[in-house]
Amino acid sequence: MSQDSVVIDGVTLKLATPLENRAEWIGQREVLKQLLACWLVVDQEDAPLTPRLIGVPGIGKTALAMSAARMRDQPLYVFQCTADTRPEDLLVTPVLSGAGKIAYHASPLVTAMLRGGVCVLDEGNRMNEKSWASLAPLFDQRRYVESIVAGIVIHAHQDFRCAVTMNQDDSTYEIPDYILSRLQPTLPLGFPNRQDELAILQYHLPFAEPEMLAMTVEFLQRSHELRLDFSARDGLNLLRFALKRLAQDPDHPISKDKAWRESLEHCLGEEAVDLEAMAERKNRDLGSNNLPLGLGDFFFNPDDPLHPDFDGDDDDDG
Repeated sequence: MSQDSVVIDGVTLKLATPLENRAEWIGQREVLKQLLACWLVVDQEDAPLTPRLIGVPGIGKTALAMSAARMRDQPLYVFQCTADTRPEDLLVTPVLSGAGKIAYHASPLVTAMLRGGVCVLDEGNRMNEKSWASLAPLFDQRRYVESIVAGIVIHAHQDFRCAVTMNQDDSTYEIPDYILSRLQPTLPLGFPNRQDELAILQYHLPFAEPEMLAMTVEFLQRSHELRLDFSARDGLNLLRFALKRLAQDPDHPISKDKAWRESLEHCLGEEAVDLEAMAERKNRDLGSNNLPLGLGDFFFNPDDPLHPDFDGDDDDDG
């Protein structure tokens, strides 16, 4: 086996390159411990678990898995799942080489399987059932995949580990139960507290002024209290743009308050200026979508005599 390829049953696979991993997880130590526990093997007959990391976009699900891989000192691979991901994208992709021959490229997932690395399947609830079905034997006791394209069976290294991130929003596809039963346990990520959120912003933007950091943390914490889905990623983008606006014209600087508010409107929308009003509208919209319906409402007009609740009392008795 060379550094960048491997031969399986006479088929040469070109391997993917691992990602440089400098991720550091800040706060919420319990969920990090839970993820690391999933990847432990406590007996020679035991197998690691493949957990689902769930939460709103930007809350740090991928960063959590990356940090866990770094703590285990394993090479890291990330596969971005999309609605049009095909089984061959997940496993082995045929590529026409310069000599007119077919070369086979292993995906980040298959490369992690072969090298004993960690693979993060990012935004797994964007992927269709056909693609998930190709991974069913990997996430049970069999721990292998079969590439129809290359005509080979690929077994996972004993050190291979995997986690799947999923956003808590509408999925393109519903993941079937036989797959969900393989992706356990579910580890939910919540919003960080004030101290941790400040530490996250300071870690990524150590050059930010304390006043700008404080304004951003206060905004994020208030949004969490109101159950709005603004994340640390939103805060970082907001703060970055505000800092760039402040540095743009040193001869005619704008005020910090103006730069921050302008950045808020452009990054998160004008409605984000008034979080309370935004939360009220959100709750009102959710309430309007929860009108109770009976089975008859789906098939009959309320005035139809065949409707189960029709009583005919509106007619005159004469």
